[in-house]
Amino acid sequence: MNLNSLDRFLKYVPAISRPSAPLSFKEKLRWTAVIMGIYYLMFSTPAFGVSTSTINQPLIQLISIVFASRIGSLITVGIGPIVLSSIVLQLIMGTGIINVDLNDPEQKGRFQSIQKTAAMIIAVVEAYIFVVTGYVPIISSAYTGLVVLQLALCAVFIVFMDEAMTKYGITSGINLFIAGGVAYSIVAGTTTILLAEAIQAIQAGGSTAIPNAVLAFAPLFFAIIVFLVSIYAYDMKVELPLVFSQLRGVGGRLPIPFLYVSVLPVILATSFELSLTVWMRFIANVTGPLANFAHFIAFYQLAPTSAGAASLTLVGGLVYLISPTFPLPYSTTYGGVGGYSAYFSYLATHTSELYVPWSSAANPVILFVPEWIHIVVYTLVLVALAVAFGKFWIEMTGQNPKTVAEQLEDVGWQIPGFRRDPRIVENILNKYIPTITVLGSIFVALLAALATLTGAVGTGMGVLLTVGIMYMVYQQLQQEHALEQYPQLNKMLS
Repeated sequence: MNLNSLDRFLKYVPAISRPSAPLSFKEKLRWTAVIMGIYYLMFSTPAFGVSTSTINQPLIQLISIVFASRIGSLITVGIGPIVLSSIVLQLIMGTGIINVDLNDPEQKGRFQSIQKTAAMIIAVVEAYIFVVTGYVPIISSAYTGLVVLQLALCAVFIVFMDEAMTKYGITSGINLFIAGGVAYSIVAGTTTILLAEAIQAIQAGGSTAIPNAVLAFAPLFFAIIVFLVSIYAYDMKVELPLVFSQLRGVGGRLPIPFLYVSVLPVILATSFELSLTVWMRFIANVTGPLANFAHFIAFYQLAPTSAGAASLTLVGGLVYLISPTFPLPYSTTYGGVGGYSAYFSYLATHTSELYVPWSSAANPVILFVPEWIHIVVYTLVLVALAVAFGKFWIEMTGQNPKTVAEQLEDVGWQIPGFRRDPRIVENILNKYIPTITVLGSIFVALLAALATLTGAVGTGMGVLLTVGIMYMVYQQLQQEHALEQYPQLNKMLS
């Protein structure tokens, strides 16, 4: 499919213009600080007409972290539309329905305009879904239109904030918005929940006071473990020797890190899973002959919250089995879980309902699925999705062996001991990049699943994403600093 016919429509899509001259490192830092300041302002401002007393479910907290949002605030929708539009368009490209050469600046710009347009449309749709399905509780139905309007406008504004950060800041807005939300969650969770539990344990006295106080900080310890393991994994890499064909004695190394695609596969996989839990709320009230099939896909029930109100909660079905719908060990708002003893008891005894779709509506057949099956299915699906998105991502972003070999050829690098032929270099890279991509994606997915199941504060997924994001930001800062110190190097690379 040729996308040139869309140019007459895409010219009306608003865009953030690029800076007229290259920005200095300090200017990029200033722009980053301004954009992040606006993000935190919207993060802390509740939408008018929203009831914030019933939005404490652990799944909602995880969705908020992955989508860099805060349910009930002006950025309730967060970066979800940006991520979802990217996934959809990448899948369409992968099927060959549309052909886009991302190395061509004109086609790349057209593709980005389509992606931005899709993100804005999805932002409006998700804002409507969030409010109409009760995902975002409102004070009264009279506020429905107003709340939808606020969330939709702010979601579209987030799309442009991300674009502005990409063009004027030090990295993409998606990265820093996620990291900022996780940092807030870790600080808030440690000070308002874990510290309070530790103080209560000490005040209770007795021989178990100190052990209970220490155990209260277990979610923080798990978060630190995930943090350290992630840092260690990022330092693991395979280095291939390189020589510059036109200058003898000039050599280097091509690093192929163990986490070759970083945490992007997990971001995409988790975003896909969480998007299903939100979008499938539309079938929560299906009745009649299709009720069993709807419940087989996703079964929602009204569950009480700590505020005494009821909230529509995913409790069964296929979507439940693949989603990270697990209680937090330090939370008493979901299934009555509080503390690791009660948490592990919950995992050992809880069951979810799986409706048999071909049974009669009057007398449905229900299978009770143990929670350990939920753990296994969630982990396996997360690993499979991460591997699929990891392999797909290196193809779409030009990190596959063929493209890397061509880039080395264009610059003038070659592997010593082999002829200067991109096909030979591609064969050598094929021994490393595909395998490392799969192994790295599996490792990140397993670490994310383990961290989620242990209830690390800020969610293990959030800590894992933050480490990956900050590592990428650190590399970009180093590159920016080097280019500013050596202007000739900047000219050569550009």
